[in-house]
Amino acid sequence: MKVANIVHLAVGGAVLLLTGLASASPFDKKEALQNISFHVTSPNKAVGNTVRILPAGLQIDNSPIEMDIQGIVTGAEVADLNADQSPEIYIYLLEPGAENRMSLLAFSANKKKSLSGIYLSDLGDTKVNHKGYCGSDQLAVAGRKFLRRFPLCDKNKQPTGRLRQLQYKLKAGEAGWLLKLEKAKTVPG
Repeated sequence: MKVANIVHLAVGGAVLLLTGLASASPFDKKEALQNISFHVTSPNKAVGNTVRILPAGLQIDNSPIEMDIQGIVTGAEVADLNADQSPEIYIYLLEPGAENRMSLLAFSANKKKSLSGIYLSDLGDTKVNHKGYCGSDQLAVAGRKFLRRFPLCDKNKQPTGRLRQLQYKLKAGEAGWLLKLEKAKTVPG
């Protein structure tokens, strides 16, 4: 995966600084758990990228989900964080920009019948957890938890040598699922 050069564009007299991702290798991965499978594909184009999730084994709706995305797909894993015998698919996206910021696209199999979205709140929603954030996230499933780790930086965006680790638990929300922050800690990097 290559990071594209920084490009300066003049638009209506203003200069915009854009940092983007060059195209990466297409993403193609199959994951399965509890007799439900997910086939995740993306062309991983620098502009106009999409992701496609094709479930199989659901009792009611195995329709593919196709979405436009910002960035490229870097990974996918399947888990059952809430131990309800209906798995989830977690798809990791590297967003365009110099910060190497990661985002999450995730879906849960509802009682093995159909898929609904899983929401992960933005770091900016909690000032204390956003303080010192300068990108380079790592997202992962660990046991029955979802983890987000990132190096902490000072006000000049220089690494401090410490990491913040956020631990989430999957909970039912009003109209879907959410990854609820359970614990935050700062550790040596």
